[in-house]
Amino acid sequence: MAAACAGMEAAAPTAVPPPSPPPSAAAAAPGLAELVCAQGRNVKAVLCQRCGSRVLLPGAATFARRELLLPAMRKKAAAAAGGGGGDVVREHWLVRDMFSFENVGFTRDVGNVKFLVCADCEAGPIGWHCLDDKDSFYVALERVAHE
Repeated sequence: MAAACAGMEAAAPTAVPPPSPPPSAAAAAPGLAELVCAQGRNVKAVLCQRCGSRVLLPGAATFARRELLLPAMRKKAAAAAGGGGGDVVREHWLVRDMFSFENVGFTRDVGNVKFLVCADCEAGPIGWHCLDDKDSFYVALERVAHE
């Protein structure tokens, strides 16, 4: 049922970037070179922007570019209800194993998607997971902090 997820996204994922992000990536997201190591993994811990709770440890995710539509940031119950505005987000941390997360929650199914939220304060969505792909969890760089 990939079609159910296709309506939520604008484009297919791109391959992991080369060891150092291209100049256009650095221009699109200042500091991207400071966040991604030569192997394409996160150098810094990933934190909730609202409460500072640790979502991922350094090295737990890989940088990926994929256009995804995420609902506007709000509490978990409102995010699960859907509706309202949203943002197209292009730069993500790709996590292949849900047990790599330190602290993350999931909304109820919205179609064939679960949105990722902070497990402590329930702010989100900070990311996206299609139920058809059990091994891909996307955390939007612009919706989290790094330390």
